[in-house]
Amino acid sequence: MTAHSGTFANKYWGYALWLALFTIFYNFVEGLVSIYFGARGETLTLFGFGIDSFIEVVSGIGILAMVIRIRQNTEAPRTRVERTALRITGASFYLLATGLAATAIYDLYTTHKPTTALPGLLISLISIAIMWVLVMCKRKIGRGLHSAPILADANCSKVCIYMSVVLLASSLIYQLTGFGFVDSLGALGLIYFSIHEGKEAFEKAADMLRVDD
Repeated sequence: MTAHSGTFANKYWGYALWLALFTIFYNFVEGLVSIYFGARGETLTLFGFGIDSFIEVVSGIGILAMVIRIRQNTEAPRTRVERTALRITGASFYLLATGLAATAIYDLYTTHKPTTALPGLLISLISIAIMWVLVMCKRKIGRGLHSAPILADANCSKVCIYMSVVLLASSLIYQLTGFGFVDSLGALGLIYFSIHEGKEAFEKAADMLRVDD
């Protein structure tokens, strides 16, 4: 590796570190705000969206551990933190999907309605904008470093955009029509993406074990 390429790599790994830290911080704040307003407005989709944000925090910790490991030594073996974070992320997504499904069915049966969907509208719009920037930045860094994990993390952030769109659509429709079942349908959309993300997290953890072995 030349001095120029080494400087380039160190610079990009520095960017990757800050992106990982920002992802963790933003998802933590987003999770707190979403759960608060989701519980206050009795909005299942927004509440589930908030839980998803906290799951993304755990996933982000795994990415952060990877970035720190590679910055210190590119040949260092994968850490237990990375594999554990993936397993916790996968299990959490499956639990989220189960909880959302049960609550959505109950809400449909009882014809429950949220008191307001306005916070969901605002939070989803902010999330779409920020996640889009994160996806673009992570893709640029991932391609520059030829890092499959960072590119995979960019795809994870892209799925967060899809979840935000689901939240935006359900919030907007409810705000315009007042149909309570829309909130439960929005939760079903989150379930689909949660199962997809949970499966992918477990597959990544299994791939890590195969490579290490």
